[in-house]
Amino acid sequence: MAQNHLNKKKIINDPVFGFINIQSELVFDLLEHPFIQRLRRIKQLGLSYLVFPGANHSRFEHALGASHLMRQAISVLRLKGHEITRDEAEAVTVAILLHDIGHAPFSHVLENTLVEISHEEISLLLMNELNLQFKGKLDLAIKIFTDRYKKKFLHQLVSSQLDMDRLDYLSRDSFFTGVAEGTVGIDRIIKMLNVWQDQLVVDVKGIYSIEKFLISRRLMYWQVYLHKTVVSAEFLLINVLKRAKELITSGINVFVTPTLDVFMKNSFTPADFKHNITNKGKTVLEWYSLLDDNDILISVKEWQNHSDLVLSSLAKSLINRKLFKTTLQTKPISNKLENKVIKKITKDITGDATLAKYFLMTGEIRNNAYNKHNENILVLDKMGNIKDIQQASDMDLSALTKTVRKYYLCYPKELDIN
Repeated sequence: MAQNHLNKKKIINDPVFGFINIQSELVFDLLEHPFIQRLRRIKQLGLSYLVFPGANHSRFEHALGASHLMRQAISVLRLKGHEITRDEAEAVTVAILLHDIGHAPFSHVLENTLVEISHEEISLLLMNELNLQFKGKLDLAIKIFTDRYKKKFLHQLVSSQLDMDRLDYLSRDSFFTGVAEGTVGIDRIIKMLNVWQDQLVVDVKGIYSIEKFLISRRLMYWQVYLHKTVVSAEFLLINVLKRAKELITSGINVFVTPTLDVFMKNSFTPADFKHNITNKGKTVLEWYSLLDDNDILISVKEWQNHSDLVLSSLAKSLINRKLFKTTLQTKPISNKLENKVIKKITKDITGDATLAKYFLMTGEIRNNAYNKHNENILVLDKMGNIKDIQQASDMDLSALTKTVRKYYLCYPKELDIN
């Protein structure tokens, strides 16, 4: 037994934070579980690697990094005199480790395409399933995750405007994309964390680091997460899956992996996930826990050779990175322009107006770095007074609270719509 105990105290070398210590046997055992190992096969940034070639990092690395930052935050808060018991420390670390466990393949891209249930809901369902398998050892972690625990600041470390999730993904995504604007002074931000009346706050000395964090977040959204070419790639993936499902539903033979097949032939509701509806001997949740990026890519690669024009064209565009042209503007796309593009697609590509919709996408992207209506970032001054970051800062942060909207139009590059 002693040997096993020692074996679980692992050190992992992370390119962003260096050596990460696995300090808990429960965390080690969770990392070994297939539900978490699945996250190795889900890209953190979806299809962003088609724009940023280095962005191949996975949800697994992110979960590991966030749990490492959580341990650092716990140490800082304990040094400042706030009681966090050993059980609470382990539970909040487990909560952040599992916070993304329910992500669909390619992270956010397919969240409302393959299943009509949010990744947060699936994360909680998977956590409950793990809790059964681990005989109740996740009870406290689930309470913290769902904000039902008496110490509210522990939940804020997992989910708030200054949580360990955001601190990790900004640094990690900046590192792997090479977009330097996302670099954040994480060490200093964590050192400046404090607790005031059960609220997570920042000591006033950390105010400039928070300003930088908010600005970095805004820039990363426009430069990476909402990059117009990434939007174009995501559109292709969503539409190629929609077309495949349409063909399968109408009885046409389309190759899919066995796991993807379950989701292509069924439209599961949140109730199906929760009430253990079985399919081929497995629950919907079990099937979902087997689904990853590989199922999608293998299937799309095969679809390049399908006889259906729409399916094969979209699949070739995605696999060979022949992405659609994306234009951004500050006003919604007019019906007149949409109709004009549909006519061109019908004339030059599909010959059928009903199929032209697969080659056109319009929509809206929005960005605000600081949502003042959703859990403010509070600054604690030396006199023990609390102010919102907007009031505490000597810089005008109003631009960061404003929601900026841009409207996009995606269509095949070969079309001349001028």
